[in-house]
Amino acid sequence: MATASTPIPSRAVLADLLPAASGRFGAQARDLALVAGGAALTGLAAQLSVNVPGSPVPVTGQTFAALLVGTALGTRRGVASLGLYLLAGMAGLPWFADGTSGWSMPSLGYVLGFVLAAALTGALARRGADRSPVRTAAAMVLGSLAIYAVGVPYLAFALDVPLARAAELGLYPYLVGDALKAALAAGALPLAWKLLGRR
Repeated sequence: MATASTPIPSRAVLADLLPAASGRFGAQARDLALVAGGAALTGLAAQLSVNVPGSPVPVTGQTFAALLVGTALGTRRGVASLGLYLLAGMAGLPWFADGTSGWSMPSLGYVLGFVLAAALTGALARRGADRSPVRTAAAMVLGSLAIYAVGVPYLAFALDVPLARAAELGLYPYLVGDALKAALAAGALPLAWKLLGRR
């Protein structure tokens, strides 16, 4: 854990500040717990779901959770965590939105996008993008764009509709909520850095 006498490495992410048990496998055990915990957090947040009239894509907490997981864990652990969430849900674990699972839902592209977003936000966090409100908000916006870059074309394919129609169904209704999520992250992540950096 970081102390006043131990400077925080410039390329650290929040998860790097968490202590690991001593010994050869201490850091590995910590990382496995973080990967599983991030997947579980995303699955739990997915149950906070509100259906949008006329759209097969609900408003959920999983997008926000996925962006936080990628940012806090860094690219390698974030991708592993969201990959675990994706694969377990496709295999039948009912932790997609509204307790669903499988691979046939038209909104699965957004979950695929979570993995890409985790890679992007994790890489940005390694460059300090989560340590100031403005840069954190920018990282969240870029992560959201990565999710839509996969989710909207997948939705168009799954529903057999033009890309413009898929954007009407699965992009435009969610932009205000995404802005609120970015603002929330912009306050929470830099604050977490300040609190952990003082310990």
